[in-house]
Amino acid sequence: MLRGFFTVGFWTLASRVLGFVRDAMIVAFLGTGPAYQAFIVAFSLPNLFRRFFAEGAFNMAFVPMFSKKLEGDEDPLAFARDAMSVLAGLLIVLTLLAQIFMPFLVLAMASGFQGEEQFGLAVTFGRIAFPYILFISLAALLSGVLNATGRFTAAAAAPILLNILFVGAMLLAMALGLDIALALVWAVPVAGIAQMALVWVAASRAGFTLIPRLPRLTPQIRRLAVIAAPAALAGGVVQVNLLVGRQVASYYDSAVGWLYAADRLYQLPLGVVGIAVGIVLLPELSRRLKSRDGAGAQLALSRAGEMALVLTLPAAVALLVVPQPLVAVLFERGLFNAADTAATARAVAIYGLGLPAFVLQKILQPLYFAREDTRRPFHYAVVAMLVNAAAAIGLAPFIGWSAAAIATTLAGWSMVVLLWAGARGMGGEARFDARFRHRVPRIAMASAVMGAVLWLAVYFAAPAFDLPGWRYLALLALVALGLVSYALAGQISGAFHFREFRQALRR
Repeated sequence: MLRGFFTVGFWTLASRVLGFVRDAMIVAFLGTGPAYQAFIVAFSLPNLFRRFFAEGAFNMAFVPMFSKKLEGDEDPLAFARDAMSVLAGLLIVLTLLAQIFMPFLVLAMASGFQGEEQFGLAVTFGRIAFPYILFISLAALLSGVLNATGRFTAAAAAPILLNILFVGAMLLAMALGLDIALALVWAVPVAGIAQMALVWVAASRAGFTLIPRLPRLTPQIRRLAVIAAPAALAGGVVQVNLLVGRQVASYYDSAVGWLYAADRLYQLPLGVVGIAVGIVLLPELSRRLKSRDGAGAQLALSRAGEMALVLTLPAAVALLVVPQPLVAVLFERGLFNAADTAATARAVAIYGLGLPAFVLQKILQPLYFAREDTRRPFHYAVVAMLVNAAAAIGLAPFIGWSAAAIATTLAGWSMVVLLWAGARGMGGEARFDARFRHRVPRIAMASAVMGAVLWLAVYFAAPAFDLPGWRYLALLALVALGLVSYALAGQISGAFHFREFRQALRR
């Protein structure tokens, strides 16, 4: 399991680093003006539905069922082929409907755009980008097949193609004097095709050649639909949270862009740690429960949670303590100015407070999904949605656009509390072991020491971050100082031991 986590984490880290290059280029070329905001909304549309059909509801139901069929040798190939056929049929219909109703979808995403230049651009861009949902969702199903068989590399590496194609599209458009925003949006469906092709080839080599056929509602597919429906509703609730935040932000000039840039920054540790651990943990728990290995399930949960917090808590502290230099060095160039940096840094700090919650959700949700229980996570998501809406809409008149970020963080912690409370009745395999409980306070202590060191470093070296020739070296030095101080504090306090990492990497 640790080998799988490191594999997924490594490729996710590579993808997110390249994603920073992509996002820095986008804001440099487009600023935070109409074209940038229209692109954000257009690209968000297929990604919104992706939470239902890709890594979201469908896969949360599909992966445990497929893993158990694989463990029990119950013709997993036929099940995967039927699931892919049904999914492809649904997505083709959805894509055609989206082309017709795109203006209404844009209004649902950002009603503040109505009557503005970015509304027409968002409708045009949305129609071009939306077919991405078909290809990326089929790629996600194929990735689920690979993950369940213990093959993580191709699925984890596939997102790199999206960033490579985005960067290539911008450079080509700049060289040829073309519209950069339009080149970006055309790169979206092309990237979906490339990602699907990569994982399809990998799945075929693993013995699972999946070719869609006419959809068939077999008993197993009906059961899949019954399990996926509550997860889809839960995914819908999560998207309502995002929509509420974007709606609030759309009424404040450039706020959509600030929140998007901040989101990209905190998504780095979330993707590398939380999503990677969740991807590996779900099939592992499913197999353990199928073979009635309660002790193994508890061990998997505890080590996944421990690894997640070892890497997440220091990242959250860094986002909270030094957001300004991070945003300035990564994004402040071209049309992205100092005022944009200050606003984005505020959102980054708020998201930093919620980062541990976002990661813990990825650890706790597999406890339910591995048991094919998707109803309770839906109920919890509804409560979190109400918290999000009340905070975003209620606080906006008093504190402005940052209410959207605060609401997201509050909703994340609400969801964690509910998931943790609901899992108490699942037995010993759903509880963290003594080693986890022993180490968590020490991880928090080491993270606090690192935060104090970073704050002092920025306080005394602040002028270096304002010098064009030194800002990158200053950030690298800050990162190195954070790593060293955290490693020393963690080793001394007993939060972790380097030999455990060496043993995991050797395996």
